[in-house]
Amino acid sequence: MTEALDAANARESFSSHDAPDRPLSGVTVLDLTRLLPGPLAGLRLAEMGAHVIKIEDKGAGDYAREMMLREGESAPGAFWRLLNRGKSVERLDLKQADDRAIFLDHVAHADILIEGFRPGVMARLGFDFETLARIRPSLVMASISGYGQQGAMSQAAGHDINYIGYAGVLDQLSDARDAPIVPNFQIGDLYGGAQAAVQSVLAALVAAQRTGRGRWLDISMTHEVFRSNLVPAVALHCRGKASRAGRDLLNGGVPCYQVYRTLDGRYMAVGALELKFWETLCDVLERSDWKPRHWSLGQAIGGEDALTLQAELAVVFASASQADWTARFAKADCCVTPVLRLEEAMAHPLFAQTREALLP
Repeated sequence: MTEALDAANARESFSSHDAPDRPLSGVTVLDLTRLLPGPLAGLRLAEMGAHVIKIEDKGAGDYAREMMLREGESAPGAFWRLLNRGKSVERLDLKQADDRAIFLDHVAHADILIEGFRPGVMARLGFDFETLARIRPSLVMASISGYGQQGAMSQAAGHDINYIGYAGVLDQLSDARDAPIVPNFQIGDLYGGAQAAVQSVLAALVAAQRTGRGRWLDISMTHEVFRSNLVPAVALHCRGKASRAGRDLLNGGVPCYQVYRTLDGRYMAVGALELKFWETLCDVLERSDWKPRHWSLGQAIGGEDALTLQAELAVVFASASQADWTARFAKADCCVTPVLRLEEAMAHPLFAQTREALLP
């Protein structure tokens, strides 16, 4: 993907996702965000047909431009390109009068504005929602932040690991020693920030088109992740505390829902939660004697028999390679699948129509 700079208006042009048959065709979005959550929200709106104008300052711009570059690669790298395809990119200094006027002209024609500054920055720039709404009453403005626009922590710095840590999610991403892992999938940014912003602005857009009145949306990544921490909350209500690793139905406490290491050091994901799937798995493994040993038939979750059977299954899966197990379970309807690395997933036929999403 090439990047062309128009010297007249400092705008970088990219292929547009806009098409008449896309659901957001005719919708204009101003994207003032940086790094991951906001840019991904803007990308998703662009993929649905919106015309997204990404506004960056005239200095370094979005920090993502310089992040995770290949050796010898010039900015912007793959990280920035993946998140900003399909957008028009305009460089503006929002502290300069001429550029402020250009920005306000964009606001006058925009349907959605997404920003990710620290709470209060837009107001200090003179672009608080009340001011912008006087220019464009139907404007939907989404402010994405770590901890929300109000409250004692509103000005606190943070990243994904902090947000999911506060929300009780990182505690649930634990290894067999019950120690939190560092996930390379940014749950707070991707779900609490990007996805929550997209669903909120789309709902607000419907209301704005119906009533002519927009609204200001406070998207707190920490709060969004917290209110989606549902399964551990069930344990909290049932037993007074969240379950530890290996002690509940979906965190390793049953042999039918577990990850098993194979002979070649790879892994198989076993998701045979329902009895019918477990019985089919037992048939494939030629262990019909295991069929009654299922949680739905009274096996205690996280109990002695569950842990013993897990160990027995681990021995079986360690006896053959991932490829062998994948072939053996290929036609068995029991939710047993290989744990693929991303380079393998990219080549898998399942993603033939979507792998382009991860090609910068």
